[in-house]
Amino acid sequence: MDNVESAKKAAAIKAIDNHVKDTHRVGIGSGSTVIYAVERLAERVHKEGLRVTCVPTSFQARQLIVTHDLILSDLETTPQLDVAIDGADEADAELTLIKGGGGCQLQEKIVAAAAKLFVVIADYRKDSTVLGDQWTKGIPIEVVPMAYRPVQMKIESELGGKAVLRQAKAKAGPVVTDNGNFVLDWVFDKTYNWQKVNQQIMMIPGVVETGLFVGMAKIAYFGMEDGSVKEREV
Repeated sequence: MDNVESAKKAAAIKAIDNHVKDTHRVGIGSGSTVIYAVERLAERVHKEGLRVTCVPTSFQARQLIVTHDLILSDLETTPQLDVAIDGADEADAELTLIKGGGGCQLQEKIVAAAAKLFVVIADYRKDSTVLGDQWTKGIPIEVVPMAYRPVQMKIESELGGKAVLRQAKAKAGPVVTDNGNFVLDWVFDKTYNWQKVNQQIMMIPGVVETGLFVGMAKIAYFGMEDGSVKEREV
């Protein structure tokens, strides 16, 4: 296992060990780091006999829960969660996050908002002082397909930068999210008040959700190159 994967695993294990207890209702995020979190959660459930209910943020997360023989639920049955554990594409000094590199930002934000505590797990490459230091692919913005062009133009005229329609890799045409929408990746070119920018983008008709998570994460675990885990709390 290389340094990055070891770092992801270390962060995931620490978060699961510190924040998941018996009878907890847990939001399970998406992405490569979460795989290690689910593995650790399954290990603890089967060894310690924990009764844990899991709510996924994506089809991928749902598959992880089912594959590891964990109790699967949804927000209709389990609308309040004790903790949500998810990765991030980047986190700044205030734990403002960019998420949605995998296209699951809408469901990830809904699940995170339903939790009493939102915990981020990531490797050292995602740890920044200012958004954009490490992550250069932009902020994902989920849009209704018919609105993508007007939204694209509005973002570029009001905020600058470039809003690019994300294209699929294994098929022709744009990426389609689990909710049947498109994703614009807004590559910004300066520092903003992210709370204001998030609200401004959300007011554009056709925007479903942004990959800006402002004031939501309370603690983050970053796996480091040397095997240690760095904690940041706000």
